[in-house]
Amino acid sequence: MTGNERSAGETYECDVLVAGSGASGMAAAITARARGLEVLIVEKEPRFGGTTARSGGWLWIPGTSLARAYGINETPDQARTYLRHEAGNNYDAARVDAFLEAGPEAVDFFTTKTALRFDMPLVFPDYHSEAPGGTQGGRSMVARPFDGRELGDHIKTLGMPLPELTVFGMMLGSGKDIVHFMRATKSLTSAVYVAKRLSRHLMDVLRHGRGMTLTNGNALAGRLAKSALDLNIPLWLSSPVRELIVENGAVKGAIIEREGRTIRVNAKRGVVLACGGFPHDIARRKKMFPHAPTGAEHYSPGPTGNTGDGLRLAETAGGRIEDRLPNAAAWVPVSVTQRKDGTRGVMPHFIDRAKPGVIAVMRDGKRFANEGNSYHDFVQAMVKAAKPNEEIAAWLVCDHKTLRKYGLGCVPPFPMPLGHHLRTGYLLRGDTLEALAAKAGIDVKGFAETVSQFNATAAQGQDAAFGKGSKAYNRYQGDPLHGPNPCVAPLENGPFYAVKMVIGDLGTYAGIVTDANARALDAEGRVIPGLYAAGNDMASIMGGNYPGAGITLGPALTFGYIAGRHLAESTAERSAA
Repeated sequence: MTGNERSAGETYECDVLVAGSGASGMAAAITARARGLEVLIVEKEPRFGGTTARSGGWLWIPGTSLARAYGINETPDQARTYLRHEAGNNYDAARVDAFLEAGPEAVDFFTTKTALRFDMPLVFPDYHSEAPGGTQGGRSMVARPFDGRELGDHIKTLGMPLPELTVFGMMLGSGKDIVHFMRATKSLTSAVYVAKRLSRHLMDVLRHGRGMTLTNGNALAGRLAKSALDLNIPLWLSSPVRELIVENGAVKGAIIEREGRTIRVNAKRGVVLACGGFPHDIARRKKMFPHAPTGAEHYSPGPTGNTGDGLRLAETAGGRIEDRLPNAAAWVPVSVTQRKDGTRGVMPHFIDRAKPGVIAVMRDGKRFANEGNSYHDFVQAMVKAAKPNEEIAAWLVCDHKTLRKYGLGCVPPFPMPLGHHLRTGYLLRGDTLEALAAKAGIDVKGFAETVSQFNATAAQGQDAAFGKGSKAYNRYQGDPLHGPNPCVAPLENGPFYAVKMVIGDLGTYAGIVTDANARALDAEGRVIPGLYAAGNDMASIMGGNYPGAGITLGPALTFGYIAGRHLAESTAERSAA
């Protein structure tokens, strides 16, 4: 993406420099540019989109016009009550108020002035919808599918989705795509739909080298990139920020490495750090992730280039990193698979845990949580249940009928083959429960007793131990066609299967401390002039908890918008003065 570049020797002049090309960085850049500022985006990686491009593309923003169109007219006080409950002692009133006020404004700006569009399901419960202020829907939205052809040649440098979340490399949308693919062998309508989707995808791959129907996070990144292109915002790829330029305590720009050259970028109004947090910073993981004492006991599906650059840059300018949150990241259980090219893949377990006929056990063979709860809550239960000095791992278990109906982790449902996953050891199989436990290293007696106790009431849709299916979010992720409980069924006939899960993340929470305008603060709580942070580089407003689908991207888009708006308003104020 080139735009109108204005370089003079090894110096580049602009009003705003944005480091990072995910949702928060592009939101800041688009907002500032739409208000008349000259903006430059620099991206460390050879592809743009960051974590956003491989995410689910969901955003959690209460009180939007999309919700009002459904007749959901909640007040900010309801969402404020919910966030206060979720964040507890880490509740940041000023930043929460800024988010609740600017979020709906940001959505209206992007959906009316740019290429960004969203779809909102009528019902998508908050993860703790039964808590004070929680709702059954109206807060989570997803980026509308996007035709990659609209990006022209720039589609070649858009970050790719996680292979583990695709079918033959094809991205599935969050709505009817999944429903039709799950029913393809049971419904003629679904079979025809799937055949058409696969055919279009194959033609796109032959013509363009990749799928062109962008969905989820790929659609969000693609739509934001199209908006940036329309505004002629330059984007430099493979151009990491090496250091910030600080003069008299104020950030004035940065030193960029590009194509073997060192370029001084003078940013007259400020620098926005949106580098994706630190999921692959081994040293900071060792310091902040209790389950990773060496920093290596963690498996992130985020881009490997997210190594905490933004946090380190902020620290050099006097910025402070939040280290008091009860959870330093948004946890998700993941399984580690071997791809067909021999590389390692990391598969997040979002919805399979909630399906009927699926349970999770620790090494002692015992269940430890409601499998249908949110991924963040589930991992915390894993940590609590783990024995001292033992690897924190759990096994997701089901019988043959359940596996072929719903799949498990990377393993697809019928009629897709299982052979690759069995050969690599990703999927374990045993003709009996005892055989499966022995193969997985699970306590045989404990496992057999657990399944027997679970099966005793599962046929009646009851889970006496953990109440699986008792919460709105459980039921949303279960099978609505299965009764009496969409999340509960017995494990009956072998062979039986298991997939091992360990701890990963969907983004880091412990970021740069900022004020309500996304300005970085120093150790005394004073604003560092010219320095902003957004996205996973900014300390999360969720207080270390995970309230609902999209609580990373919702604030990312909103605070990117806030940062861009504040930079423009500050410029206007200085001009008026």
